[in-house]
Amino acid sequence: MADVSYLTQEGLENLKAELDDLKGPARQKLSERLRLAIQQGDLSENADYIQAKEDQGFLEGRILELEQLLRNVVIIDDTVQNRDKVEIGAHVTIQEGSFPEETYYLVGPKEADPRNGRISHESPIGKALLGHQVGDEVLVDTPGGSIRLNILRIE
Repeated sequence: MADVSYLTQEGLENLKAELDDLKGPARQKLSERLRLAIQQGDLSENADYIQAKEDQGFLEGRILELEQLLRNVVIIDDTVQNRDKVEIGAHVTIQEGSFPEETYYLVGPKEADPRNGRISHESPIGKALLGHQVGDEVLVDTPGGSIRLNILRIE
């Protein structure tokens, strides 16, 4: 059984757009590069041809990766109004000790971007928060050591 990929609607649309670009214009452009490189003659020492073939391998690999990912998508429902506990799709406001509050959006790993407030439900903090409620204190084992987080709000 393939792994499920959790994506927001926006993330799904972005990946579909990337796949369409790779299968269309990007593939066409690469095909043209290969054609031109082949016309230069001896392929054994043709750097343009070798680079184009490597690029083709990466492009086809990314296409396969996206197709597999898109076959097993679960859309994150971020429209839920009343959240009693932390789950994927929740905006969670936490605080560590006397540090400022931080709000994170729990998403799947493909959309995680901690600098922009999006953390994966598979990350150490994401895993630790799942299933907890407002007021809970959560112990998180991170690569930098254990930290205690207080859950202030779930939206």
